[in-house]
Order: sequence, then structure tokens, then C-alpha cells
Amino acid sequence: MKLRLFLACFCLTFMGFSQGTNYELVWSDEFDGNGAINTDKWFHQTLLPNGQSWYNGEIQHYTDRIDNSYVSNGTLKIVAKKETFTDQGVTKEYTSARLNSKFAFTYGRVEVRAKLPFGVGTWPAIWTLGQNIIEPGGYWTDTYGTIGWPACGELDIMEHWGNNQDFIQSATHTPSSHGNTVNKGGRIVTDVSNTFHIYAMEWDSEKVVFSVDDIVHYTYEPSVQNPDTWPFDENQYLLLNVAILPEIDPVFTESEMEIDYVRVYQESILSNETSDIGLADIEFASPSRDSLQIKIPEEKIGTTVTIYSPNGKFVATYTLYDELTTLDLSSKASGLYMLKIVTKEGTFYKKAIKN
Repeated sequence: MKLRLFLACFCLTFMGFSQGTNYELVWSDEFDGNGAINTDKWFHQTLLPNGQSWYNGEIQHYTDRIDNSYVSNGTLKIVAKKETFTDQGVTKEYTSARLNSKFAFTYGRVEVRAKLPFGVGTWPAIWTLGQNIIEPGGYWTDTYGTIGWPACGELDIMEHWGNNQDFIQSATHTPSSHGNTVNKGGRIVTDVSNTFHIYAMEWDSEKVVFSVDDIVHYTYEPSVQNPDTWPFDENQYLLLNVAILPEIDPVFTESEMEIDYVRVYQESILSNETSDIGLADIEFASPSRDSLQIKIPEEKIGTTVTIYSPNGKFVATYTLYDELTTLDLSSKASGLYMLKIVTKEGTFYKKAIKN
């Protein structure tokens, strides 16, 4: 399906530059202080999606109580508990918490330093979903929801099952591979329930790389990118939760996922130097204050353009599906912007000054 793009735009002066990548911190929670979670950064997702239960046979209630999620001594605790609890007219025997980040992003590196809960039947996860998901009770659904799962895409940075202690798995869920056919990889990591480890994901326009303590255990890099294999060119948001499965150990009473920090890094594009090599057949036509037209030859359809703000922060990424595309950034502030342009020949950069 053709998609006509309207993105960013300005009265522009272009200069060229050479490739290079540096990351800078763009969002984090260090979990300082004591008490309730920071609701400027996190949303408690508690609504039962079908009015009775959660997905995957989970048997807990997620709550917004401090009993199930709180900050103390510099870490976040997400606590799964055995207790009789009634909510939304439904009584369950276990409670826990599920947090949605109020920050969404495209591309970058995510790091989460965490200890994991223990016990057969516990299922902690650090993961992402597309901001455009339609999911009852999710933070972003009312404002951004347009499609369901798995079309929105899901990136599982870390999953751990208590019946397979110390095995860490990462996965990608897409329309072409999800549920029991999911693309996945994992490895044994020493003592995950008593020792902090850094669970990380690096995501760019071509691949997603998953690691623990900087040792890579899974890379997703489909040879063909389309909506079925690669819904990962739009914003995703973070989720943290501990689920309880039906096979929970009958003597289980309580266990927690403890998180030292969550950090998101993105490319600091301002450190790059511009270069027009490889862009001779791409025309940046008819610039004006309100619009910029990018004209590409038919063989360059599929080129991606990523825009970075005057302070080097990611703004948006778009794929050029037509030979002529109009970009609109009329709402953006004046200053120096960077365009990262990825063609079949390579990655190239341009600077753009919005007056």
C-alpha cells in the first residue's frame, strides 16, 4: 500500500557530512527516593482486557497499589503476591503490577539493570509494544491506537520463566511471526534472581540486537522488510511487569522484580559530518517555509529519512514510498536539523537549517 508522507518542513540550507554514531541519554528513571512510582513517567495498566482475565492464561490482578509497585533505596520493586483480591467485579488469588512508560521512541538503545523474581509460575518481562496498539486499558490507546497486536509489533528485551530458572529469552512479535511461531533467542545467565544484570536492546532501521551484560544472544534482521516482518519503524513504548501463570508453585507467597534503572539512549546526530556522496540523484526540491519536497528515482523507493532536532534528539523516521514526498515540520522550532538518509547504497547525512 502506498503511503503518502507528511513530515517536517522548512526553509532550508543543506550541507553534507560523514557517517558516525554516538549515543546520548534521552529518557530514564533512576528510581531515586522512596514511595510511589513517578506517575509523570509511568502508568499503571490495571484494566482486565476482556473483563475477566489477562492474556496467556495469566491468573493475577495488576493493581496500582503501593503493595505491588514502589520505589525504595534507589530501586523499583514490582511485587507479585499471593493474596485474595477483588477488582472490576472479579476475584483472583494473586496480584502484581504492569507499568507502561509515558515515553515512546523509535530506534536507540535500552538498558535495564534488574534482578528477577523466583518461583515456578512467575513470568517477569521487560518489553515494548507499538504506541499505535489498540489494547483496552493501555496508556496510549485512546490517543494513538490504530491497529491491534501483533501488527503493532512487540520487542521482548527480557523474559524469564520460574520453571526454567536463569534462562533469559528475547523475542520479536510481528504479523509473520508471533505466539508459538515467534522469532526468539536466549541463553543461561548466572543467578538472575540474586544478582543484578543489564538487559539491553539496540534497535535501528535494519535490525534489533538483544544482550545481557553486553553478551548478544539474539539478533532479528529480516532479509525482507515489510509490514508483516518489520512493524518496527514507528514508536514503541516500554512495559515492565511480573505475571503469574496457572502452574504457580502452591507454596509461592511473594517475589519481586527489582530494577535499578531504566535508560533509553538515541543517536546524537550532531556529532556527524555531512557528505553529499551517494545523494546526487535525490532532489530536495522547492524548499519553502512550510514544506519540503524530496524527489527520488524509482529505484530508490524504500529510502528512509530520519530527522533529528537542533539538540540532536530523534524526531521521526519515514520511509519514502513515492518518487515525490512532501515533508512537513511547520510546527518545529527554528534551528539546525539533521537528516539521516538510508539508501540501498549506504547511509548519508544532510544538515538543514529551519529559519
